[in-house]
Amino acid sequence: MDVLIHAVVGLHILGIAALLGGFLTQLKVMGKGEARMVPAMLHGALTMLVTGVALVGLNQADDHTVNTFKIGVKLALLIVILGLVYVKRDEEKVEAAALGTVGALTAANVFIAVLWV
Repeated sequence: MDVLIHAVVGLHILGIAALLGGFLTQLKVMGKGEARMVPAMLHGALTMLVTGVALVGLNQADDHTVNTFKIGVKLALLIVILGLVYVKRDEEKVEAAALGTVGALTAANVFIAVLWV
């Protein structure tokens, strides 16, 4: 079961990388007002959601303790991220505030995962 959990963690990290990488690719054009939500951001956020739910289930099935409050906070942030990316995905240009919010919430999600024990 540990190998499966670690494999799903790896997929979760790839989702984070896609979401954050998509954000970082838009930083240069964000100042010009030409930024957009790239497909990698949506796919990364969806990957994070699916693998995150799978990780909770796998850890509970393996009798590991799960901090449900922490998971709830991370899920709430991810839902906001997903909502922003999904709604703005077809727009040619998005506001810098919307893109910045996605980047900040993604970074916050990473720091919550790493620092909150």
